[in-house]
Amino acid sequence: MSEEQTQQVASKHFIQEIIEEDLANGKHTSIQTRFPPEPNGFLHIGHAKAICLSFGLAKQYGGKCNLRFDDTNPVKEEQKYIDSIIEDVRWMGFMWDKLCYASDYFEMLYNFALKLIDAGLAYVDDLSGEEMRAYRGNLTEPGRESPHRSRSREENRALFAAMRAGQFPDGAKVLRAKIDMAHPNINMRDPVLYRILKAEHHRTGNTWCIYPMYDYTHGQSDSIEGVTHSLCTLEFESHRPLYNWFIEQLGIFPSRQIEFARMNLNYTVMSKRKLLELVNNGLVSAWDDPRMPTISGLRRRGYTAASLRNFCEKIGIAKRENTIDLSLLEFCIREDLNKTAPRVMAVLDPLKVVITNYAEDVDEELDAVNNPEDPNAGTRKVPFSREIYIERDDFMEDPPKKYFRLAPGQEVRLRYAYLITCQEVIKDADGKIVELRCSYDPNTRGGNAPDGRKVKGTIHWVSASHAITADVRLYDRLFSVENPDKAEDGKTYLDYINPESLKTIQAKLEPSLAGKPAGWSCQFERTGYFCVDTDSTPDLPVFNRTVGLKDSWTKG
Repeated sequence: MSEEQTQQVASKHFIQEIIEEDLANGKHTSIQTRFPPEPNGFLHIGHAKAICLSFGLAKQYGGKCNLRFDDTNPVKEEQKYIDSIIEDVRWMGFMWDKLCYASDYFEMLYNFALKLIDAGLAYVDDLSGEEMRAYRGNLTEPGRESPHRSRSREENRALFAAMRAGQFPDGAKVLRAKIDMAHPNINMRDPVLYRILKAEHHRTGNTWCIYPMYDYTHGQSDSIEGVTHSLCTLEFESHRPLYNWFIEQLGIFPSRQIEFARMNLNYTVMSKRKLLELVNNGLVSAWDDPRMPTISGLRRRGYTAASLRNFCEKIGIAKRENTIDLSLLEFCIREDLNKTAPRVMAVLDPLKVVITNYAEDVDEELDAVNNPEDPNAGTRKVPFSREIYIERDDFMEDPPKKYFRLAPGQEVRLRYAYLITCQEVIKDADGKIVELRCSYDPNTRGGNAPDGRKVKGTIHWVSASHAITADVRLYDRLFSVENPDKAEDGKTYLDYINPESLKTIQAKLEPSLAGKPAGWSCQFERTGYFCVDTDSTPDLPVFNRTVGLKDSWTKG
């Protein structure tokens, strides 16, 4: 066995071991997985992990993976969520075997419920939600049986049919499984299977006015699709006995539920409810706001599908909950864009420089390297002229020792251009520096001195007459603390919104950046990685900062 094969065997996670055992002993000849989002919100990076796992395992073992929408709550579900989920899965680089909906199975699920009624394993209950909670008991006390639990099969069948026919108002009755009100697992204490909900469904319209609960729908949908390995996060571990109970009582294909640890990421929140609250309260612009942990938000910020897949591979699959440092995600996008993103020059805080001994009526083009990490990326032409912009913080009037950028009387290298020396500093009436007067050495084109003198500082620049103006959005972490969910007394996660999470500035960019399409990524040299935003127009380009060149956050 090669060293690479040895490493692959050693790095197998527990789900791979289960699948390989099932295939080896003949329990299954092939595997079928599924990714089953509820269409009530946009997918976030935690879903990216589940996507990579379910689709990735199917691909690894020559199986199939379905994309199934668990659309059982018409009040919260919208077509826009379905469209965004489909787009996200495709963008992540995966394609499903079948596109399915739980609503495809509503008639089958109804018939399954009739089968449970006929077997004396389900009954129609009139208790209100509040009464059911009171009857349920708690972790230390058993529940009490509903006074309607002893209804006959015939009565239950008739009442369930009347529920379907719309003869009762919302909340008047439910269908419950008849299991064990004293069961130590509260999920097994006669859970609700159906509730009355007179709401229009995005696919079935008004055909149904009763809808199955998620716990009832999930396992049966898996079984109908022949799912061999149903992968979900650890919060569903206590629901597994119920999942298995339905399959056993109905005598249907035995899908197996396997739980893994969900992804927890610091400096963010993952709850759909909280993400929706951020959107509805205007604390972010939309679900795809580049500060959001949604896949669409990360895509808009400039994250690549490859970087997200690599991140999910690095964090691995485990049974125990843990929190991943956001810096690992940022490392993954830096690593990916470093190989692929062209380098360009952009000045975010412009300071004008006039090169006094450069001819006023002369422009020239200089050769600039597109990507030093990719020899095939070639070079481009950048214009140079008498007046340029540099970064304001690349100049100091009274610099400390070992300061190698521009200062009075100090020489610096302009990237791809010439060596210049600052001769004069121009200030406005308030004492703010507004312009520098410099001289250049015409013999140093390309940045090297023929006499061999060493110049340690190199700064970037753009030609003032050729530069394009752009809005640049400097995004940072949405929350100022590692765990915003762990709020102090009297506070909520909203109290930890980072006020510096977005700063918009006007910058000067080299002209090659004009007309770039939304999503196009590059590196602003010496600054970070940026991409074109969907708000960008021909008249005013908009660039988003994806990530800085290095981690600017350090633990206190």
